[in-house]
Amino acid sequence: MPLDQLSAIFKAYDVRGVVPDQLDESDAHAIGRAFVAVLGAETVVVGHDMRPSSPAMADAFAQGASLAGADVVNIGLCSTDGLYFASGHLGLPGVMFTASHNPAQYNGIKMCRANAVPIGMETGLADIRDAAIAGDFIDAAQPGSITVRDLLTDYAHHLHGLAPVSGRRLKVVVDAGNGMAGYTAPAVLSPLDLEIVEMYYELDGTFPNHEANPIEPENLRDLQAAVIAAGADIGLAFDGDADRCFLVDERGELVSPSVLTGLIADRELAKHPGATIIYNLITSRAVPELVTQRGGTPVRTRVGHSFIKAVMAQTDAVFGGEHSGHFYFKDFWRADSGMLAALYALAALAQSDQPLSALLADYNLYVCSGEINSTVTDQGAVVREIASTYSSYEQDELDGLTVSSDTWWFNVRASNTEPLLRLNVEGADAETMTSVRDRVLAQIRKG
Repeated sequence: MPLDQLSAIFKAYDVRGVVPDQLDESDAHAIGRAFVAVLGAETVVVGHDMRPSSPAMADAFAQGASLAGADVVNIGLCSTDGLYFASGHLGLPGVMFTASHNPAQYNGIKMCRANAVPIGMETGLADIRDAAIAGDFIDAAQPGSITVRDLLTDYAHHLHGLAPVSGRRLKVVVDAGNGMAGYTAPAVLSPLDLEIVEMYYELDGTFPNHEANPIEPENLRDLQAAVIAAGADIGLAFDGDADRCFLVDERGELVSPSVLTGLIADRELAKHPGATIIYNLITSRAVPELVTQRGGTPVRTRVGHSFIKAVMAQTDAVFGGEHSGHFYFKDFWRADSGMLAALYALAALAQSDQPLSALLADYNLYVCSGEINSTVTDQGAVVREIASTYSSYEQDELDGLTVSSDTWWFNVRASNTEPLLRLNVEGADAETMTSVRDRVLAQIRKG
């Protein structure tokens, strides 16, 4: 793609585009050169997911970074949290080639500074974009080296140290969605005293069984059925780059990520009394209520990993949860890890004599809609119209539009990567939630 068209694929906190029309190897090469120039990086760690285009793009980035004078540590196949581990473990800036949950035709790049410090549009991504577009690169006098290193075992050992699992033996169904969990789950879960039922572990970036996006309920149906059929204690579902984890309980019922946020927050506050817990604005009200009851400090933030991590650093928070299934840990360099969140859930369940549904009951106080996506051309106009309709209610614009009452709230916001509006609704009961959801959704989709 011509360099002057690169701007369109640089999003708020990553790069994302269709291959090869919007993003190709020449772009990856230019971004590699720009990354080193902007950060002044002497060494960079690079990883990639299982999408067909990812290995070649990672190699092209490495070649560009090398020509700019940086040494490159190529860790090959990895999950996104595996790349964050490498960045923290090695103390190096890192780059991950993945489009996460996006369909097969997409790819993308997630970038961080040393120790997994995020790079967003306001913290360096715009500079990298501008340097890549300018393209006036000068070769270093001595190209950097490119070496290959496998960190999967080190990654697994680190996670085991943060969330040891012991107690009763659990039967666990794991749906890797043909994504990177098919590579990382055996290394992390197999050494534990668990009975594992594997689903879709084969690495396949065309996603032949279902999209690797567990926030969409239809992508969890196979897991739900498998949990019931196997009589399992818990089901785990990961997205394409395995940085998100969703749970299914022993009844085959979906577990809200807000509920898992509450569980992890509770366990973190037991270890760190009075600590700060981050939650994003589409997380259930149950989370800040729980944190306050446990003596912690809840802090609300906008959606997105670079924003969450920045607020965690500012507040020294021990944990942050997003309703989208991202979970962030201070002792994991404030980065998000779906696998670490899974280990927290397994540890809590193994130490309990209750089924998962009963264990989570204290964190499941309200009824949420889940995230509902609608294709909308003029997102801003629709949001403004909704704001006008609900002008008599409390509103804020921290991220999109949040409208609140005593018994319900909803948030509608534009996607950073696709032409979508995302709606989340929560109510005191199912009837309240459904009523609000249907009214707002009708307004979004009326065109």
